[in-house]
Amino acid sequence: MSTPAQPVQSTAPAPCVELPVTWAPRRNRAVLLPLCAVIVVLFSTIAFALPDSWQLNDRVAMVFSGLLFAGVGLMLARPRVRADAEGVTVVNFVRSRRLAWPEIVRVNLRQGDPWVNLDLADGTALAAVGIQPGGGREQAIRAARTLRDLVEERGTSR
Repeated sequence: MSTPAQPVQSTAPAPCVELPVTWAPRRNRAVLLPLCAVIVVLFSTIAFALPDSWQLNDRVAMVFSGLLFAGVGLMLARPRVRADAEGVTVVNFVRSRRLAWPEIVRVNLRQGDPWVNLDLADGTALAAVGIQPGGGREQAIRAARTLRDLVEERGTSR
């Protein structure tokens, strides 16, 4: 019979973090940004290499499709979490939100979560996609703990 998994509690003192600090899934960006450039070049090259039977609007549509796919890739590369002296800026796929430290009640990263969730003072939750275990579980846990420690330190002191 196995015991249920307990959340990892850190008894070590909070790491000294120099603000501002930004967390972002760097592997995603390292793959997506060059891929977006390749897509635009590939679709543009195909548009100009098409046979003469293709009309101008077909070629423009091909270039536009490449730009559209690259735009989606850039949107997927956008997430990050930035903490500074005044608060936290959460940039997700489409939206950005600026939070003052007291607005954040809790930082959650549970087993199986795709990214960190922030419980807010107004009773809602906000996904912080910039901190995700997909790019390295230990790195995400360290980032979540650091953010949690910053929230505990700065959220109640003001």
